Amino acid sequence: MKAVVVAQGGGLEKVKLIESQDPGQPGLGEIRVAIKAGSLNYHDLLVANGGIPTADNRVLLSDGAGVVDAVGEGVTEFAVGDHVVSTFFPVWPAGPAFSAVGHFRNVPGDGLEGMAAEYVVRSVSAFTHAPKGWSHAEAATITTSGLTAWRALVVNGQLKAGDVVLLQGTGGVSITALQIAKAMGATTVVTSSSDEKLEKATALGADYTINYVDEPEWGKKARQLTGGVDHVVEVGGPATLGQSLAALNVGGHIAQIGILSGVTAELPVMQLLAKQARLQGLIVASRRDQQDFVKALEAINIKPEISDKFTYDNLAGAFKHMSEGQHFGKITVTW
Repeated sequence: MKAVVVAQGGGLEKVKLIESQDPGQPGLGEIRVAIKAGSLNYHDLLVANGGIPTADNRVLLSDGAGVVDAVGEGVTEFAVGDHVVSTFFPVWPAGPAFSAVGHFRNVPGDGLEGMAAEYVVRSVSAFTHAPKGWSHAEAATITTSGLTAWRALVVNGQLKAGDVVLLQGTGGVSITALQIAKAMGATTVVTSSSDEKLEKATALGADYTINYVDEPEWGKKARQLTGGVDHVVEVGGPATLGQSLAALNVGGHIAQIGILSGVTAELPVMQLLAKQARLQGLIVASRRDQQDFVKALEAINIKPEISDKFTYDNLAGAFKHMSEGQHFGKITVTW
């Protein structure tokens, strides 16, 4: 079978399509899945370009969607022909985060072999059912960025109708969060350096948009537009956290999910205290959260925004495109 791997040390020039050994038939508690599509995330890019070291010839990508090809002994949750989507933390069934999900050693495409292969054999916990009526490419957007948005706003944020949500940028997490927020009756503010992307966000339902190049004090501007925000989906990190706090209402919630501007921040502690803010870091979510998210997606009838489509044999090109930051929403790959 075919698979896409990265050689030790990383670098997009080391991403290659290879012929790999077929994984065989599933054993006790396992399923065999024919992978049809995947999607790209910043974490995958870091693995591919060597920013996160991994094993030599690691099969890439945490996100994969496809069709159950065979089921092992004792499997009752899935049947041959079911459409499924991978989980980010196969070891996290439900409940609060714990030590095994405080790192990436149990994550496909990093500590474990990834989903950029024609077939995989994995434990039942490595997949959930995909939303009914979704294409494989659409389903593949759920695993990492989609579920992160869901946890940020719904699981951790306890989003309710009438809340104000600030979303940074127009990548996969932020656009899914925009769709979730609008479906749940929230008011939304989207920031970007691109007027063209902001126009697209408006078309998706954004109530307010701010070009942060034109408005360096965009946190203050968000307060002027809305009277203050209740939730921030924070993807920038050190360079944006201060503005996020400036936009926030007293008692508001910041979901820290990204490190685009670095990994170490000078935290304005007095502002954090004055706002009595809840600043919470998160990395994706549990399998149960994914199952709840899938049910919600079927109920609210939204589909992911896919910006660009590539094939697995051009995965390096897809990563290059991602690194240039021109996409809006998700980048997907298919065989």
